[in-house]
Amino acid sequence: MLKIAYSDVFRYSVPEKHRFPMQKYIMIPERLLAEGTISQDNFFAPARLSEDEILTTHTAEYWYQLKTQTLPRKAARAIGFEMTPQLVERGRYIAHATYECALYAQQYGVAMNVAGGTHHSFAGHGEGFCVFNDVCIASNLLLNRGQAQKILVIDLDVHQGNGNASIMADEPRVFVFSMHGAKNYPFRKQVSDLDIELDNDTGDAEYLQILEDTLPRLIAEVAPDMIFYQSAVDVLATDKLGKLGLTQAGCKARDEYVLQQAKTANIPVAIVMGGGYSEDIEDVVEAHCNTFRLAQQIFFEELV
Repeated sequence: MLKIAYSDVFRYSVPEKHRFPMQKYIMIPERLLAEGTISQDNFFAPARLSEDEILTTHTAEYWYQLKTQTLPRKAARAIGFEMTPQLVERGRYIAHATYECALYAQQYGVAMNVAGGTHHSFAGHGEGFCVFNDVCIASNLLLNRGQAQKILVIDLDVHQGNGNASIMADEPRVFVFSMHGAKNYPFRKQVSDLDIELDNDTGDAEYLQILEDTLPRLIAEVAPDMIFYQSAVDVLATDKLGKLGLTQAGCKARDEYVLQQAKTANIPVAIVMGGGYSEDIEDVVEAHCNTFRLAQQIFFEELV
């Protein structure tokens, strides 16, 4: 069964004109349920990170500032959401959900977090709508508990996962691959294990060709026993912050290719959503829903 992490805590109150489309956390599950792609049985409510789990990845100082709500104003502003205890709690549930998705993926081949992909969070600070780094925390928990030996992060968000690159810089058991816009946030990039920078307006054909030239080789060389896939939809041409040129069909083909590669190699894949900022939230929701539809089709319906 396709297990999907969802909780009402994922939604956070933001001003009406805020750039982050918080409404998608309601719209994605509703659409998938209404069309019959999934049922309520697919969802699980995640637990929250403990303090010890947070400290596997984040500094004690940063955690203290978050839990006591003493983060300096400039640091809070860099995150991009109003700093409240609820925001910190939200981050604890989202990050633990990604860890639980990894465990479900080991059982079923794939699992998905309706949220997650908070790849701009560093060990000692957050930025870009990211408080805790869910993929790095989940990776560290898996490694520390002997539940994985080698992890591949496939980050196809239009923005480089600078937090992932920084946190995992000295961790040889985690290979971070980021394919992102060259001329986009963050403007000071970190060094991932593999960075592929794309020109503005890169379209479907070129994007997919680069991915096909890269991913099979990477899976063979890294030989991971767990994949985290950041399936962000800010690669769409309609995205306000993206600068790339993918269509809905191109974005769907990207997801299909990644998931088929993971399935063919028999490597569990935990999928997190990442960003999507198209003017029309319908574009964001439909592209995200395609990822869920493909996971259901590729891993479960093909078995029938």
